[in-house]
Amino acid sequence: MNEQKGLEAPRRRAEDGAYTADEMMTVAAARALRDGMTCFVGIGLPSAAANLARATHAPGLVLIYESGTIGAKPGQLPLSIGDGILAETADTVVSVPEIFNYWLQPGRIDVGFLGAAQIDKFGNINTTVIGGDYGNPKVRLPGAGGAPEIAASCREVIVVVRQSLRSFVERVDFVTSVGYGAGPGDRERLGLTGAGPQKIITDLGVLEPDPRTLEFTMTGLYPGVTAATARERTGWDLAIAGRPEVIAEPSAAELAALRRFQARKE
Repeated sequence: MNEQKGLEAPRRRAEDGAYTADEMMTVAAARALRDGMTCFVGIGLPSAAANLARATHAPGLVLIYESGTIGAKPGQLPLSIGDGILAETADTVVSVPEIFNYWLQPGRIDVGFLGAAQIDKFGNINTTVIGGDYGNPKVRLPGAGGAPEIAASCREVIVVVRQSLRSFVERVDFVTSVGYGAGPGDRERLGLTGAGPQKIITDLGVLEPDPRTLEFTMTGLYPGVTAATARERTGWDLAIAGRPEVIAEPSAAELAALRRFQARKE
């Protein structure tokens, strides 16, 4: 099956031109952040979304990176958590142990923004190994980093990931970061203090946990995306809300701000 079915053409047109599925996803993720929040940011799409939010509707958003930078205000997307632009633009830089022991683990950070190689219907994330077993996998991925602690301790978590049969699986090959485990009660049983993943934002739309089962349900779709397309690109029997929200397309201002970040990176 072609995992990009229905995505070859540009989306509807914003005021200044066509936008891509990735741009729509990044804008939707940025909109999930509120001004004044503290946000623990991962590199890649989460970083693009968090910096877009800070550049548009949430100028008071406090970006925290795993390397110890608090209040980073990069003018271009950082290449890694060790990119010098983060320290140069931060309000302060602290040690990595302080970031985790004082800020993250006691629940002082509002939202954690994470990516995933695999994610399942309960929001469990794999960034460790694909196929085989841990000692002899088909693919060994970059690994956990600070993601398990972010998933465990942030007041809420938002996951940003492209939706495909490869990434949206019935059961992850390895649980790097716990979402809701096998369902209700597992986070409490494991002693995890954060509320867990509240949204999965993809290149097709937005998923949120069912209040009763905690299984992720498609609650919003982007313009031009159908529920059938979302189901085709999900490795489990995806639940769709009765009337999924049609998420507004990017504004000209959002696209312009995002493209400024991307152009500087290139």
